[in-house]
Formats: sequence, C-alpha cells, structure tokens
Amino acid sequence: KAKEVCQTGLRVNSSSISTLGDPAKGVYISRYSDCLHPRPWQHGNSGYIVICKLIKGKVRAIAENATATFTCPSPGYDCHVSNHGPTKSSPCQAFEQSQYYVYEVSGGSTAERPRQVCPYIFLA
Repeated sequence: KAKEVCQTGLRVNSSSISTLGDPAKGVYISRYSDCLHPRPWQHGNSGYIVICKLIKGKVRAIAENATATFTCPSPGYDCHVSNHGPTKSSPCQAFEQSQYYVYEVSGGSTAERPRQVCPYIFLA
C-alpha cells in the first residue's frame, strides 16, 4: 500500500479525520507523524510512514469542526490548518490539531489527488 501511495499520490477519501474539511474533497497530512499519532505504535507493532513534499500554498486557519456537516474547501486557498496549535492535551487531540487539510479546486470541482502533495519515500 505504501508503494502505491508513493507511485500514484495521496487520494481524497483516504482519511477518517474530518475536523478541517471534507475527506472526500481533500487529503490530510500530519505535521509530526513520526512522533505524534492518535494510537502510538507499541513494541512489536509495524507500519509505515510516507514522507511527502508539501507545497502548502495559501493557507487558511480555521476553527475545527466536530459536527456531521463537513467544512468545504475555501475558494482562493489551498490548505486548511487548525487555528489552535498543538496543545498539551491528549495525544489524539494534539494529533488532530497538527494536521494540514490539502485540496485542489479546479473548474468548480476538487481533484482526486492534490498536486501540492508529492510522496517521495516511505519508511517501514
């Protein structure tokens, strides 16, 4: 799966996070995935981290939305971030507050793979 992400890019609808925007219209990128995760790895577990080059473009800081109504991509912007920086609260909350929500709007619709995110290596 990690190789596929590196070859084809991150696709929309690949995240369960939805606090900064609709996962069907953008992708979520963690700023600190190597040290901050909602469910940290335990000894003996395995997984992978995909390292991406990210061109944030024009960033909009927004309030997190925990309702069932998703925040739409903002016209004229390329990325949403939380207007609250990572706090000293729970690891899960700090993880969600340290996300980039990246999207690409073209011709009134969103791209399946935002071009601002370029996966280039994965660590297993």
